[in-house]
Amino acid sequence: MPADLAVIGLGHHGLPLAQAATAAGIDTIGYDTDPRPAAELAAGRSPVDGSLTAPEIRRMLSGSFRPTTDPAELGRVRTAVLCAPTPLGPDRTLDLTAVTDAARALAARLRPHTTVLLESPVPPGTTEGLLRETLEAGSGLRAGRDFHLAYSPGRLDPGSRTRGYAGTPKVIGGLTPACTESAAAFYGRLTDKVVRARGPREAETVKLLETNFRHVNIALVNEMAVLCHELGVDLWDVIRCAETKPFGFQAFRPGPGVGGHGVPVDTVGAHRPLRLVELAGQVNERMPQYVVQRAATLLNEHGKSARGARILLLGITYKPDLPDRQGSPADEIARRLMDLGAAVSYHDPHVPDWRVRDLPVPRADSLYEAAAHADLTVLLQHHRTYDLQGLSVKAQLLLDTRGATPAGAAHRL
Repeated sequence: MPADLAVIGLGHHGLPLAQAATAAGIDTIGYDTDPRPAAELAAGRSPVDGSLTAPEIRRMLSGSFRPTTDPAELGRVRTAVLCAPTPLGPDRTLDLTAVTDAARALAARLRPHTTVLLESPVPPGTTEGLLRETLEAGSGLRAGRDFHLAYSPGRLDPGSRTRGYAGTPKVIGGLTPACTESAAAFYGRLTDKVVRARGPREAETVKLLETNFRHVNIALVNEMAVLCHELGVDLWDVIRCAETKPFGFQAFRPGPGVGGHGVPVDTVGAHRPLRLVELAGQVNERMPQYVVQRAATLLNEHGKSARGARILLLGITYKPDLPDRQGSPADEIARRLMDLGAAVSYHDPHVPDWRVRDLPVPRADSLYEAAAHADLTVLLQHHRTYDLQGLSVKAQLLLDTRGATPAGAAHRL
């Protein structure tokens, strides 16, 4: 059965798009080169933790969304959006293997007049280069003449109650002006505002800038956190005051590390490295070790050793109120504490099971009892369900890496 849209790649990039398209009444198929995500969705389960709830999947399946494992269906759509993952490779450049596989699957079935869009984070030049070449070679069609080709960076704020798909402007850059307008017509059905870039390279670089902007600014406040601790200065009070400035400042807050799916890219192929981004990565990667150092120091100051200490970790996801643990610093912090000989347990209302080094980490059933029993409680993620005022009373020692506890109620990062 023909559909208006094919979303290729049913992960963190593709699922929100499929959900938004279905909500807009667009007949949508979901396809992945790995058959498991489509099978999970067909069974009513999210293939990615935290992306979709069971009721949301049921609404999609009862609406205009249909997951499929048949690549032949890609040849029956008007628009195809590639949302394949692009993780960092060993050389710290984006791995485009999944994008290439998705493009080949589409190319073998590509029809004239189809609009092909790429949303995956990619190095500038990928749409005009690798993607275009793969599609043309596999289809015998020519981009910009026989089919439309454009890039649009994915912009997601998982779990946000205020920034939904429709309210987030969509940047697009087409291979030709006609490609741009075809992409604009599609995204105009999903979002309130479409922003036209000069071309695909500019649109691709938007994603590079936005992701690196986040990591560089988090690195700045992470370094400030270390400095302010040494100076005896309350950084969270500093930020509270600084963010009242109506121009030239945007508030970022420190934490135990940087998680999420937007990875910083400090080198693009053979081009010059982005030295500031590289340095920011080094700063952020040191934060889990700094948390462990602070934990050991706190225990020592209270006459206890990290070896044999009972340490409770609160909140092990990368973002509050979500089960997604992608890039969460909790794993490294737990490993380092275990290396010091600590007995680590955890509490997280969104994560029923957690394994570190393939070993199960004990999960606390009663938060207050566990905090009272632990020699040290470390808040890694501030979930909405945590009563931090009550927790600060029950815990023997509390290290707050998020600045969420009332002033003076805990030791802050």
